[in-house]
Amino acid sequence: MKEPILEMRHISKAFPGVKANDDVNFAIYPGEIHALLGENGAGKSTLMNILTGIYKPDSGEILYKGERCALKGPKSAVHLGIGMVHQHFRLVEPLTVSENVYLGSKECRSILNLEEMHRRVAACSDKFGLEVDPRAKIWQLSIGEQQRVEIIKLLFRGAELLILDEPTAVLTPQESHSLFTTLRKMADANKAIVFISHKMYEVMTYSDRVTVLRDGRSVDTLLRSETDEAFLTKRMVGRELGEIKLNEKTVRGGAVLQMNGVCADSDKGLPALCGLDLQVCSGEILGIAGVAGNGQKELAEAIVGLRKKTGGTVTLAGEDITAESPERIKMRGVAFVPEDRLGMGLVPNLNAVENIMLRDCENGKFSRRGLVLGRRAAERTRELVEQYGIKCAGLGRPVKLMSGGNQQKLLLAREISGTPRLLITSYPVRGLDIGATNAVHSILEEQRDSGVAVLLISEDLEELFAISDRVAVLFKGQITGVVERKNFSYDEVGYLMVGSNSGKKVNADA
Repeated sequence: MKEPILEMRHISKAFPGVKANDDVNFAIYPGEIHALLGENGAGKSTLMNILTGIYKPDSGEILYKGERCALKGPKSAVHLGIGMVHQHFRLVEPLTVSENVYLGSKECRSILNLEEMHRRVAACSDKFGLEVDPRAKIWQLSIGEQQRVEIIKLLFRGAELLILDEPTAVLTPQESHSLFTTLRKMADANKAIVFISHKMYEVMTYSDRVTVLRDGRSVDTLLRSETDEAFLTKRMVGRELGEIKLNEKTVRGGAVLQMNGVCADSDKGLPALCGLDLQVCSGEILGIAGVAGNGQKELAEAIVGLRKKTGGTVTLAGEDITAESPERIKMRGVAFVPEDRLGMGLVPNLNAVENIMLRDCENGKFSRRGLVLGRRAAERTRELVEQYGIKCAGLGRPVKLMSGGNQQKLLLAREISGTPRLLITSYPVRGLDIGATNAVHSILEEQRDSGVAVLLISEDLEELFAISDRVAVLFKGQITGVVERKNFSYDEVGYLMVGSNSGKKVNADA
């Protein structure tokens, strides 16, 4: 039996008002891929920040290769051989791959031999199949390639324990498979791998062992071969989750949204939507799949009137809304849940009542002759909080104090309260744990079953396949294919996400 490369024993860490880690035990072995699961607030990030020297535990001990160690900071963790790839990459875009790898390492001296740098970085990347051009600038690389650079940085500095936080959040299925193939090679070379993920498919496919955190405590460490998705989910949230009911017997209604040849520019003035055709029908959830940056933001904003169209037409239930204002489009029955819930959807410093009022502040629902009807607004907010199971410290407290899941439910409740014909949601469960995700999906399902046309934009194919009736794939501002539920396939949708026609043909009827 191998000895663990690292042990965390009885680790506790508290912040004002919250105990993030409470007597946590966690062991990692060389040669394994270890998944770390837990809801938002379960203590995963705090535990990894302790492991990488960012936080100091209040109590407990850390043993590295059998010896007790005190991590004084991230540098001491790196010196031991512990490295972490964060969700948001820490690369300098104008510099080359080699320059980023050398930057901050002990190899970075005042005089550098560029060719020698490129050769050594190429050798490191080739060893583990991390294909990337050492001479390329970071800004020239895809997201998947940039992630490889982050991993190469750690390997180059001698990392033996690698931690990856939500590593496939912005990758295609093919890139995700390639990443885990690389991680398996690293594990086979006696490296220890820890990855944090909310995607059960990844955990059940690629991990060797799984540790579950709940409410700051380690509740289970199991061999992946001895558990299943349902058990892990229950251990994470402490309860059974209701199943999403698929809409397979419901007949799809008529077209609510029709987009023909729509063109729009990005914030940089470059083409973002290029002759896009799309149809969303009543009583369906149409998922939009695609790698980040292929026009998702511009698509949503073009529909709701927040972005000027440079060509094409948009109709809602047969009526042309191409040139109408956001206010008019909202009044016609279009609800919008943006991806940035606190930057664009809600006002963080306002309370729940004030945020609920925002959607209807101009239509007289909560005002009369310029006076705010505060009691009516409070009553309506209380109804929505109860109906959607929103937890908050009080209706008069700022919404920034609510959890991400409850913020998202409040935002959905506000938009749905306008009884929309079309509901557009962009990344509605980004950053949410499995319990909050299930609640949000249930709300979308209820809207779909009541006859609303739902457009769901997400980069997570597992999410899209779980609740969508059809999935349209967006690549470089165009729809490359539309796939019916019965034909859902990670490979096929993955090919469409990179503009390829490889594999069997799918239904491309938009």
